Amino acid sequence: MNGSNRLAKKSLPASHHPDVEEPTNHTHDHGKSAHPHVHSEESIRKIVNRLSRIEGHVRGIKTMVQHDSPCPDVLLQIAAVRGALDKVARIVLDEHLTECIARAAQEGNMEVEIQQLKAALDRFLP
Repeated sequence: MNGSNRLAKKSLPASHHPDVEEPTNHTHDHGKSAHPHVHSEESIRKIVNRLSRIEGHVRGIKTMVQHDSPCPDVLLQIAAVRGALDKVARIVLDEHLTECIARAAQEGNMEVEIQQLKAALDRFLP
């Protein structure tokens, strides 16, 4: 069993059954208001697993540099990590739009949520 599987298993509640998707509540204070983020264990697990693979890939690039691998090979691997991080960002953004923004619309908190999303995108996008 690799490290990411141990991490995923440790983070599951003792009552978690692998076929049952349980929501996880996270309350984040983004300055103006606190709001609940409810994400399924499956969704969190998928994102964490992707990040664990990326983390391993970055360690591999570090090893390549330490072993004087050709620069084009290193750059190719860096591009792969960038692509993988972009994919994770798209997953997080999609989930935010479908879960958090939709919930804010139902609760009447759209203005605050949109401003927070814009601020995050300003920092995220080049």
